[in-house]
Amino acid sequence: MYLADTSQFRYYVGHMANSKSAEKSHKSALKRRVFNIRRARTLKSSVKDMLKTIAGGDKATAEKNLSEMYKAIDKAAKRGVIKKNTASRKKSRIAKRIASL
Repeated sequence: MYLADTSQFRYYVGHMANSKSAEKSHKSALKRRVFNIRRARTLKSSVKDMLKTIAGGDKATAEKNLSEMYKAIDKAAKRGVIKKNTASRKKSRIAKRIASL
């Protein structure tokens, strides 16, 4: 086994796949994993930025950035990185915090 490195992801070549289709499936799963990790990182950073803005007490900026945060949460939920109810709960709690500013 050795580690193959492409521009976007790494994957192990020579794993114990029983068929060509299993190898292809493994390779595409690793590609999906990279996209999911990227989506989760975007979600986490956008929520964290929003919480910092709220902690600073800047309601105008928070309302302006709210749609960007909603977009990151909805994309993560759409692709299965987080569940639909989790996305809804995150959006609701942050909207409630902004309203209380």
